[in-house]
Amino acid sequence: MPAERRHRPNLLFLLADDHAGHVLGAEGDRLARTPNLDRLAREGVRFARHYCNSPVSTPSRQSFLTGQMPHSAGVTVLRTALEEGKPTLARPLRAAGYRTAVFGKMHFNRPAAPGLHGFDVVMTEDAVRKAWQAEVPPRSVPPEIRTKPPWRPFKDPARIWLNADKLPYPRYDEDMLGTYIARRAARFLEESKDTPFALWVSFHEPHSPFDFPVEDRDLFDPARFTPPRVGPEDAWQIPLIFRELTDQDKRGIIAAYYTSVAFLDRNIGVVLDKLRELALDRNTLVIYMADNGYCLGHHGRFEKHCSYEPAIRIPLIVSWPGRIRRGVVRDLTEAVDVAPTALDLLSLEPLPVQHGRSLRPYLEGGRPARRRDHIFSEYLENEEACVRTERFKLVFCSGRRERQDGYKTDNPTPGRWMRLYNLEEDPGEFHDVSRGHPEVVERLMGLMLERFRQTHPEARREPGGLSVPEALEFYLRPRDA
Repeated sequence: MPAERRHRPNLLFLLADDHAGHVLGAEGDRLARTPNLDRLAREGVRFARHYCNSPVSTPSRQSFLTGQMPHSAGVTVLRTALEEGKPTLARPLRAAGYRTAVFGKMHFNRPAAPGLHGFDVVMTEDAVRKAWQAEVPPRSVPPEIRTKPPWRPFKDPARIWLNADKLPYPRYDEDMLGTYIARRAARFLEESKDTPFALWVSFHEPHSPFDFPVEDRDLFDPARFTPPRVGPEDAWQIPLIFRELTDQDKRGIIAAYYTSVAFLDRNIGVVLDKLRELALDRNTLVIYMADNGYCLGHHGRFEKHCSYEPAIRIPLIVSWPGRIRRGVVRDLTEAVDVAPTALDLLSLEPLPVQHGRSLRPYLEGGRPARRRDHIFSEYLENEEACVRTERFKLVFCSGRRERQDGYKTDNPTPGRWMRLYNLEEDPGEFHDVSRGHPEVVERLMGLMLERFRQTHPEARREPGGLSVPEALEFYLRPRDA
């Protein structure tokens, strides 16, 4: 094998499902048990104000995989499959001679098949679960240990499918799906140690029902958690399914979530330990990110399908010992910045459509010539989008689409609404100050419309003569094939 090919840097992309940016020891959360992620953060760069471009799994994942905004990638609602011919981050890596592989949850919404979206080895949801069930027979759990029932969201009461009783999955750690995914990834590293690789390892945790093994059932005491304040100003937007949750339920749900995060961190440690054991860490770019955040009782919600900070701010950690600096970046960044960053660092050509910006200057100890002055995120299932600057956040919604995600409120189609939050004075996002700052509303609506016009494939079809709110509503409609 030519030395140039053998020594080409590798890529390890670690993904979590619904990991909120604040639930991380490195973030200052004293209850979070994330030693492996904390170590990764110490060894690299943690982006402290990193945001997803959609607060739901499928649009977010296909957005940062393609480097395009969700509406451009063609995936804006949960069940849409990414078009097979779309450029992805994996394709140029494969073309450059990398062995590409993915293990775990990717929301491709297609059966696993070699070559899918540029991956040589594809063990996504259907394939990895089938292999796990065939290779890892469960050991019996003593009957005195309560375990969770099958997950039936929106059919069972919310306290059941959100695991308010903090019940473990009915398997031991050695037998869990997350553990299996970590071990398959470690095996891939063993098999690929002498060839360039680009490996995605995508865990199901900590997505509800917050799975964790039997051994972890007493890891957290629910009494240690205090549910976030819910005020009268929240009443209009709390989904009906959460209205009956008690404070005790909320504490249990939060404790279950933190336990699932701890289980996630342990399996990330399995992969990172194997990378170090094989002495591949100094020649491997490691990226850790979540697809979206999660509200843990914030504004009465236990999900992510909204524009509140816990739902859209996500962890991003980049590590490459000896090649990038260590530290924390507090400038605003977006998930679409990740693909350009990886290709830039690996000295590969950019994707044909690139809506993000390379973060390489931060990783080399500097700052880009032009920093982001705002971030943009969209949730088209609710015809909703937000723009957040250093100080303000504007949320705009058509209010005319009856959402199909299960999170209906008292008034499913309230008509057009917007909220402006002063995040410096009101970080919890309780008080709408739009009437007092019409000039800020106008500016941020203009930024939102500009982002759509610059990136939307139907921008040329925007009707003439529309007001700014009407133009935004033109773009907020889901158009997935």
